[in-house]
Formats: sequence, structure tokens, C-alpha cells
Amino acid sequence: MEPLHETARPRAIRHCAWCGRRIPEAGRQGRPRMYCAQSCRQRAYERRTAVQRGGLPEDAVVLSATELANLQDRLFQLRCAAEDVVTAAEDGASSEELRKMAAQVVDVAVELERLR
Repeated sequence: MEPLHETARPRAIRHCAWCGRRIPEAGRQGRPRMYCAQSCRQRAYERRTAVQRGGLPEDAVVLSATELANLQDRLFQLRCAAEDVVTAAEDGASSEELRKMAAQVVDVAVELERLR
């Protein structure tokens, strides 16, 4: 029989339910953490409370006009970065240049994952 520690699955990387930052592994037992900090937990509570008072569905997503504009800007940056890769490929860019541009697309997408 194999020891338990050799067959245990590695933990999945978790991200904060509020800000999207990576949650450090604490090696704790019990429920996995949902938030990276107490301030994110508090902001999430405030948002849930506001949604409940407003009569919106539990799974509603509420964004301020500023947050929406920021999200739209970041989506535009992602589209432009992707279009740059396509244009460079059509123009015969080297594989190294395409690799650098693709890395920029990934960087923009990673930043976009953080909604707040």
C-alpha cells in the first residue's frame, strides 16, 4: 500500500473571489479561503448586502459606471493585442517576435481576469 502523501492530488491555485489575486496556500485545514484579505471579504459582504436590499437576484453582478468603463478599456486592449499578433503573423514576423507578442496577449488577459 502506498503512503497517502504520494497519492494526494496537488491543490489547485485559488484566486480571491473579490479582487482576483492569487490566494497564498496556508496549509490550513477546513474550508478553503475565498478571499485574499479581510478587506476583500468586507467589500464582498457589502456588495452582497447592497444586492439583497436592491431586490436583485443572488447571482447578479453589479458594476459601477467606472468599473464598466475600466473593463471595456481592458477588453479593448486585449483585442488590440490579439489583432497585432495576427497582423504580425500575416506580415511574416519571426517566431521570436510572435512569441513576445503572444506573451503580451497573455499578460493583458491575466490582468483582465481581475475584474476589480
